[in-house]
Amino acid sequence: MVAADLPEILEIERASFSNPWSGALFLQELDVPFSRILVARPAGEGHPIVGYACRWYVADEVHVLNVAVHPEHRQQGVAGMLMRAVLREAREGEAIGVTLEVRRSNRAARVLYDGLGFEEVGVRRDYYGRGEDALIMRLDVTHD
Repeated sequence: MVAADLPEILEIERASFSNPWSGALFLQELDVPFSRILVARPAGEGHPIVGYACRWYVADEVHVLNVAVHPEHRQQGVAGMLMRAVLREAREGEAIGVTLEVRRSNRAARVLYDGLGFEEVGVRRDYYGRGEDALIMRLDVTHD
């Protein structure tokens, strides 16, 4: 992501989350040395962003903060492609693990993470507000 991508990122963010990140928060992430926001767009010049993933790489672990796909492009493998890119970076950077939180109610995301090999390792009660828990998921990273 670059700053010029912000309007497209915010459109996806607002369509995806009941408590969306602000533009200032995304811009702040661009200045954090251990943060990276990957964007997905169809091949070719001028195509809009269809999804993004924000992750931190701290010490020997990657933490996924946010993954979102534009509603018109969901169920087309975009989130899986973004997560595989995050996992590839983790392996190349010699991370030992990748963690994330996911809403207990977000069945589609849980299926994706399960399919990638993530395992539930804990629960954060009311993480997303009263009555909405987050499942903490982790994937141990193997290196070839």
